[in-house]
Amino acid sequence: MLNNSPYVRKPASVSRVMLKVLAALVPAIAVYVWQFGPAILIQLALASATALVCEAAMLKLRGKPLALYLSDLSAIVTAWLIALAFPPLAPWWLVVTGTAFAIVVAKHLYGGLGQNTFNPAMVAYCVMIVAFPSLMSQWPGDLSMQAAALAEHAQVFPDGPAMVLDAITSATPLDALRTGLRAAGATVSSVSADPASFGQVAGRGWEWIALAYLAGGLFLIQQRVITWHIPASFIAALSVIAGAFWLADSTHYASPLFHLAAGGSMLGAFFIFTDPVSACTTPRGKLIYAAAAALLVYLIRVFGAYPDGVAFATLLMNILVPLIDMKTQPPVFGHKN
Repeated sequence: MLNNSPYVRKPASVSRVMLKVLAALVPAIAVYVWQFGPAILIQLALASATALVCEAAMLKLRGKPLALYLSDLSAIVTAWLIALAFPPLAPWWLVVTGTAFAIVVAKHLYGGLGQNTFNPAMVAYCVMIVAFPSLMSQWPGDLSMQAAALAEHAQVFPDGPAMVLDAITSATPLDALRTGLRAAGATVSSVSADPASFGQVAGRGWEWIALAYLAGGLFLIQQRVITWHIPASFIAALSVIAGAFWLADSTHYASPLFHLAAGGSMLGAFFIFTDPVSACTTPRGKLIYAAAAALLVYLIRVFGAYPDGVAFATLLMNILVPLIDMKTQPPVFGHKN
């Protein structure tokens, strides 16, 4: 039997929630280092330092208390998401520029934490991939050449074209598949026949990273940081859409498992689309929001100009969030719809 109201819930501060999100990302970071080398750690440090400096500068300009807002860890979460979304061998200035744009423009020019219409990390990704598409495609290849990668990564003023990067980077599995299928007579099986590039499911190492994101996401659900609605709806919708095309023509369309394990699917399902500020808040709205995002992700991946559609799908759905929430708002007790 419950006691009489009021019911007092355990306080959930912003810093506590953000700390749990950071903890949920640690398994994926560990797998990232295992599969692709330590370059991602440099990127995380660069993004974190840039986010804190930009956050402090904007708080100072806005007359906000630095200690209170810097300690809420929201800027660090944004930085980590940017670092994990960007190629780990991207030039240092690309990471710094993208992170600064996310904090200054996408976050603070909209009013700061809780006021941003768009997900700041995905704004940074979209701006950088539109401005520097080739640099945003430098994904790590041979792990044995990571020492050369780190040396190239650390160059402040490169002497010339990135010759080292050309030797150690390759396209993502999504990009390689989309590009390979353009050749005459190419099929999914022929393009993905190289196990060194595509691994068993969706690219060498990508399956393990996807599983790590899944584990971290389940931890967030268990901790009630996020609800099941968005991840479940996104994964189910992407599976159904990809499965329909795959069953219709498996020679030219990849399997649902490939789409779930490749690219940013799991990162998006549990860490991007679930952003409490820019995502839907009603239970039914979350289901609609995530299912529509899955449709956009698939269409951009297969028929669009970019290999992965998570970032663009996020921003497009962010625009529709107020409308979806308004149409799915449950009736107030005692009132009709």
